[in-house]
Amino acid sequence: MRFLIVLFLCLPSLLSAQSAATLVADDVSIIGSDQLVADGNIEVFYDGTRLSASRIVFDRASDRLVISGPIFIQSSDGILLTADQASLDPTLQNGILQGARLVLDQQLQLAANQIDRAEGRYSQLYKVAVTSCQVCGTRAPLWQIRAEKVVHDQDAQQLYFTNTQFLIRGVPVFWLPKMRLPDPTLKRATGLLIPQLRNTDQLRIGLKLPYYVTLGDHSDVTFTPYLSDKTKTLEARFRQAFLTGDIEVNAAASQDTLVDGTRSNIFAEGQFDLAGDYQLNFGIEAVSDPAYLLDYGYSEKDRLDSSIGILRVRRFDLTQADFTYYQTLRDDEDNASLPPIVANISYKRRFENVAGGALRMVASADTAYRYSNTNGDAGRDVSRLGAQAEWSRTWIAPIGVVTQADAGLRADYYDILDDTDYETTGVRLVPDVGLTLRYPLSATSKGGTQHLVEPTLAVAWSDLHGYTPPNEDSTRSELDQANLLAMSRFAGDDAVETGARAALGVTWTRLGASGVNSTLTFGRVFHDTKQDDFNPSSGLDGYTSDWLVAGQLTTTSGFRVDGRTLFDDDADLTRAAARLGWDNDWIALDAAYIWQAADTTESRPDAVSEFTVDTTVQLNSAWAVNVGSRYDLANDGPARAEAGLQYRNECVTVDLSVARRYTSSTTVDPSTSYGLSVALNGFSAGRSSAGPKAACSQ
Repeated sequence: MRFLIVLFLCLPSLLSAQSAATLVADDVSIIGSDQLVADGNIEVFYDGTRLSASRIVFDRASDRLVISGPIFIQSSDGILLTADQASLDPTLQNGILQGARLVLDQQLQLAANQIDRAEGRYSQLYKVAVTSCQVCGTRAPLWQIRAEKVVHDQDAQQLYFTNTQFLIRGVPVFWLPKMRLPDPTLKRATGLLIPQLRNTDQLRIGLKLPYYVTLGDHSDVTFTPYLSDKTKTLEARFRQAFLTGDIEVNAAASQDTLVDGTRSNIFAEGQFDLAGDYQLNFGIEAVSDPAYLLDYGYSEKDRLDSSIGILRVRRFDLTQADFTYYQTLRDDEDNASLPPIVANISYKRRFENVAGGALRMVASADTAYRYSNTNGDAGRDVSRLGAQAEWSRTWIAPIGVVTQADAGLRADYYDILDDTDYETTGVRLVPDVGLTLRYPLSATSKGGTQHLVEPTLAVAWSDLHGYTPPNEDSTRSELDQANLLAMSRFAGDDAVETGARAALGVTWTRLGASGVNSTLTFGRVFHDTKQDDFNPSSGLDGYTSDWLVAGQLTTTSGFRVDGRTLFDDDADLTRAAARLGWDNDWIALDAAYIWQAADTTESRPDAVSEFTVDTTVQLNSAWAVNVGSRYDLANDGPARAEAGLQYRNECVTVDLSVARRYTSSTTVDPSTSYGLSVALNGFSAGRSSAGPKAACSQ
C-alpha cells in the first residue's frame, strides 16, 4: 500500500518553521515514539526541494534523517545532488552525503567521496573530480579538475578549490594550490576570463589574458594585458549602466618595436534619455597614429568621428542637433581640409489637413569648418541658415490613378570664408512643384500568386534664384530605386536639381503562393537642362540619366538576392551592385559584388570591381567553419582573406582563426594574424554556451 503522510504532524522542527514536508513511500511505519521509517520509492517535497531515496529513517531525538540511496535531491534553484548515503537535518540544509555528486546548472558536475552541507549555503566536497564533459565508463573525460577540497558557496555562487590539478584525458597539465571559479549560475564575477593566443607578422606570438572586475551591480571594467616579444599592451573596457542610459569605453596603450613612443586609442559611446523626450548620443574615436588600429586588429576604419548629438522624435515634429569632429587615417588626406568639424541643427514640423494635404516646415543650420587658411577647397569654411516649406497631397483619380501633388519653397543664407571664388555672403530661393501619377494593376493567378505592376510618371520643376553656394554635402549622390521619383536626387542641401524634369518608372511585384517573393524596378530620368552638378559616375549627369534596373528575390528557405545596375544608351555600365544571402540552421552566407566606373571627381582614378564573401557553415552539431574574403577584381588580387574553425561540445569550445590583410600604404604593411582560444564550458564568466554532448560508444 502507498501512504501519504504530512510530516508536520510528527516533526516539531518543521512546525516551528511554519513549513510542512510531504512524504510519499511504499511503506511507512512508526517505531516507538521517536522514529519514523519509510521504505520503497520515496519522494519527499519540502520548501521547493525534492528528494527521492530507497529508505529514510527519521529520529526525533537527534532530529536527523538517515537516508539510503540511491539518493536524488533537487533544490528550488536548480542544484542537483546525488549520493549513496546521507545524514541530514529535516530541512535537508545541513548534514553529510557520502559517494555524492553535485550538478550545477545541469552542466557542471562535481563528484566527491563526501559532501558536507552547512547552513543551507555551503557544500564542502572532499576528494573531488570536476568536469562538464560527458563521462563514459572508466574512460577519462576530455578535461577535468581534481582537487583535495572544493567549497561551493551557494549564495555567492562561487567555487573555491584547494590543492588543484588540471587534467586532459587523465594526464596532469598543471597544479595550483588555490583557485576560485564562478559557478555556472553566476552572470558576473571578478576574475580571469578566457585567454587568447594571437600571432601576427608584426607583433609575433603573444598572449591576451583578460581580467574582469565588477564595480557594483551596474558597472564593470575588463583589463587585458597583451604581451609578446614585440609589444607590451594594456587594453581596457569600461561599462556603466544608468537608469536613463549607458556608456562604454574601449581603450588601449602600447609600447612596441614598430613605432617609437607610446601608441594608444580610445573608442567611447553613450546614450541617455533626457527630459522632454530628448535623447543624448555621443561617441569618441581617437588614435595616436594611422597604423595602430590595423596593427592590433582593433578596427579597419580609415576615418574616425567623434560626435555629440541631441534627438527628439515625436508624432508631428523632429528635433536634432549634432556636432562631429573627424580624424582621417588616409594617406591622401589631412585633417585640416576634411573638413574636420561639421555641425548641424534642425527642427521639422508636420501639419495635417492644410488645403487638403500635409504641410512640412523645416528650419535648419549647419557649418563645415577647416583648420587650413588656404584659399579654395582645402581651406573653405561654409555656414548655412535655412528655412523650407513643403506641401503634399495624395488622392485617387476616377480611373484609379494614384495622384500626388507637391509644392515647396526654400530659402537659405550662406556665409563663406577662405574661398575667393565665392561671395562672402549670399541668399538664395528655390521654388519647386511636382506631380506624380501611379497606375497600379493587380492580378491573382489560379495558384494564388499575386502580381502587382505599377507604371509611374513623376514630373517636377524647380529653379534657383540668387546665390549659388559650393557643394559641400551632396558630392556622392547617385540614382537608385529610392530616389528615382524624388523631387530632388541630391543627398544634401547645398546642390539643387534645377529645370523641368520627368522620371519614368515601372515596378513589378510578385508575391508567390509558395512564399517566393520578388520585385523588379526599371526607370530613367529626363531633364530639360544639363545637370553638371552631378558626378559622371552618379548616373544622373547630363540631360538624361542612365537606365536603372533593380530587383530583389526572397524565399522561405532564407535565400535572398538583390541588385542594382546603372548603364547608358551604349549598354556601358556606370555602377553595379549585388548582394546574396542565405540563412538557415546550417549556413549563414553573405556575398556582395560592386562595380564603379572611374571618376576623378570622387577621387577614384581607376574603376572599382570587387566582391566580398563572409560565410559560416555548421558542418555538424560540433564543428563549424567560417570563411571570409574581399577580392579586388580590377587589380586581380585579394584585399582580405580570413578563415576560422570552431569545435564545440558540452564541455569545451575551441576557436582557431587565421586572417590575411593584403592592402598596404606608407603607414601599414600587409600582415597575417592567427588566433587561438579555448573555453571550458561550465563556468560562468566568459564561458561559451554548451554544445552537443559527445556520444558514448558501446
